[in-house]
Amino acid sequence: MKYIRNFCIIAHIDHGKSTLADRLLDFTGSVTDREKQNQLLDSMDLERERGITIKSHAIQMEYKYQGQEYILNLIDTPGHVDFSYEVSRSIAACEGALLIVDAAQSIQAQTISNLYLALENDLEIIPVLNKVDLPSANPEEVTDDIVDLLGCSPEEVIPASAKTGLGIEEILTAIIERVPAPKGSPDEPLQALIFDSVYNPFRGIETYFRIINGTISKGQKIQFIATQNTYNADEIGTLKLKQEPKKKIEAGDVGYLITGIKDAKEVKVGDTITTPENPTENAIDGFEEVKPMVFAGIYPVDTEDYEELRSSMEKLQLNDASLVFTPESSAALGFGFRCGFLGMLHLEIIQERLEREFNMSVITTVPNVSYHAFVKKDVNEMLLVNNPSDLPDPSALDRVEEPFIKASIITKADFVGNVMSLCIEKRGTITNQTYLTTERVELTFDMPLAEIVFDFYDRLKTVSKGYASFDYSPIGMRPSKLVKVDILLNGSQVDALSALIHIDNAYSIGKKMCEKLRELIPRQQFDIPIQAAIGAKIISRETIKAVRKDVTAKCYGGDISRKRKLLEKQKKGKKKMRQVGNVEIPQEAFMAVLKLND
Repeated sequence: MKYIRNFCIIAHIDHGKSTLADRLLDFTGSVTDREKQNQLLDSMDLERERGITIKSHAIQMEYKYQGQEYILNLIDTPGHVDFSYEVSRSIAACEGALLIVDAAQSIQAQTISNLYLALENDLEIIPVLNKVDLPSANPEEVTDDIVDLLGCSPEEVIPASAKTGLGIEEILTAIIERVPAPKGSPDEPLQALIFDSVYNPFRGIETYFRIINGTISKGQKIQFIATQNTYNADEIGTLKLKQEPKKKIEAGDVGYLITGIKDAKEVKVGDTITTPENPTENAIDGFEEVKPMVFAGIYPVDTEDYEELRSSMEKLQLNDASLVFTPESSAALGFGFRCGFLGMLHLEIIQERLEREFNMSVITTVPNVSYHAFVKKDVNEMLLVNNPSDLPDPSALDRVEEPFIKASIITKADFVGNVMSLCIEKRGTITNQTYLTTERVELTFDMPLAEIVFDFYDRLKTVSKGYASFDYSPIGMRPSKLVKVDILLNGSQVDALSALIHIDNAYSIGKKMCEKLRELIPRQQFDIPIQAAIGAKIISRETIKAVRKDVTAKCYGGDISRKRKLLEKQKKGKKKMRQVGNVEIPQEAFMAVLKLND
């Protein structure tokens, strides 16, 4: 065990984690020349297309140091704020972390939040200054920033360049010398933490685990503590680039387990594996429970695919434990699921993965956050509102509380004014402003989560020319003056387009929604009124004009009454059509509500 090191790589988005992981694999000879490619650990097409890491990936390397073979288990993690749950799971399975900071961009918001996550778990932090070969790099100044943040000495910061391979040997030496070996004993009862799992259509569920105590052998009986189910370990092994089967894995190591389980509900990330003959006394304290921030409905385009969508979501949940879903039904869309996501990018990625990996075309409704509603009859009784259509009647409502967050934004001093006006427009109140250096400022705001759900991140990047970085943490519920804005199409309410909006913005948003829908809904044979309403009060209206046939074209000359008779006949037909007519809403209409400011 003393020759094993488990470590993860944490950093802000785009600071070079995946490229550094590639260099470490090259240097330790873990990949052959044939297998080499950029961002080797980003195995999903989606990750390569967008240039972001979505899943954390575990891989084992072997490295000879001072004549001794060491086993290094590396877990590469995502950098985007929406995937911080992945990071918390990786950190739970490690003893050390490489904290990577871009020498050109310096410390960003996500760097700080990931660092605190690692410190809470008592990880040994190794600071790495990446991209020192860039012409715009500022190594001395950024090293000072890291020293201020960590309280370490400047000599402990390793200058590196993942592109050229500079500093890779120093990083490996630092991992072996600074990261502690795993604690635990191979002689105690088996106790292993599940930190990830993936669905394989041929072999069932592959479970990735880290052994804290004990050993696990091929063919032995194992038990999952949460479900109390017992299975045979059909295959165990370590995670090289390809899975490498082993006869036995001991305490401190990271590996995979195949038991032939086909049902996704039976494997829970964060669960403890033990043996039925000699079970461990206590389950491992897993990582924090996932807190979904954004809720949206996901419905199959064809209602017959509901069961298929359910099994696809369960398989996806194995691989992405931060996805939470419950069944719901909508008058407009039929049966579907109410899903909880960690943010808008997470929602987008899930929708894309459902389409690519499971061939499911889905309709996503307007995302919203979760509210607390209190009724007048019993002021202490709280109703949880995940869907605007669940909100009680306004006359019975006492108050509505919405979730607030503490937003931390780091930006250049030139853009402070722009960032402040954006946050104030989003109902934020500034609580703190700190100059980290003469050029860089950290702004702290208290803001409603609902306001940042939609386009906040994109607009923040626009107003700061891409320089601002953003991170947030929830700070609880606060009362707000919220109203439910309903959209009526041809007089009937479309529940999937309802939204809870602050009373000050309700009129302008209702108007914009009506205008946007008028552009997107195709014209029919009859007039379609689009109305926005608060309760029974209509606050905005647009009309999609009917496609009309010129019925008077065949009349030439003669009396006007002939033309009038034909027009009256057409008018009656249109009226009847409007009473029975159905309006199809295209998928773009549901998502357009998010882009009202475009």
